[in-house]
Amino acid sequence: MGFLQTTIPFPSIDIGLGVAEAPGDVAITLQVLLLLTILTLAPAILVLLTSFTRTVIVLSLIRNALGTNQVPPNQVLVGLALLLTAFVMAPTFGAVYTDALLPYFREELSLEEMWTVGMEPIREFMLRNTREKDLEMFVMLRGGEQPQTPADVETLTLIPAFVISELKTAFQLGFVIFVPFLVIDMVVASTLMGMGMMMLPPIMISLPFKLLLFVLVDGWHLIVRSLLSSFA
Repeated sequence: MGFLQTTIPFPSIDIGLGVAEAPGDVAITLQVLLLLTILTLAPAILVLLTSFTRTVIVLSLIRNALGTNQVPPNQVLVGLALLLTAFVMAPTFGAVYTDALLPYFREELSLEEMWTVGMEPIREFMLRNTREKDLEMFVMLRGGEQPQTPADVETLTLIPAFVISELKTAFQLGFVIFVPFLVIDMVVASTLMGMGMMMLPPIMISLPFKLLLFVLVDGWHLIVRSLLSSFA
């Protein structure tokens, strides 16, 4: 009894250069290259142009204040930060999709018009959460004509001002979070020193009290509510 041998076809991918037959072919090629570039920079765009920076820093500072090392793990913190970022940025991303992407897909806007219209909601979000002092610094360092209205501020000037404003706000929230846990550490350390228990690490005694305090005050609820309320 013989066995039939079947040939399984394997796909192949060809990448090469050819001669464009029409100007439209060149435009499509450039659009594909632009799309690939945007996908490559998507993580940086997500981190720098949204609420992700402030959120993930505050969540990380909570873990450091509690002293729980890797609990919650990084995957949980980053996942929660992504979900909170999606919640905060939902109106902004919705405006980008409605005002820019849909008209572009319907061929009502060109690529340049789509980019200009799509950046407006993101610029408004960044302007609302950027300190004037930080924005003035980058405008002064960049030189040139002083902007008269928010619309005159260049995007490349607005982005770094927004990032350092987010960093400052995140560390301010982190300081407020650290204070009660620092008090617990100081009380426990003073008590152990007064009892002569020098060799016992204070973190072993203070950690259960910090966890108990965090649970009793419903810490995650308070932190998330404060984070969401901090965005203008």
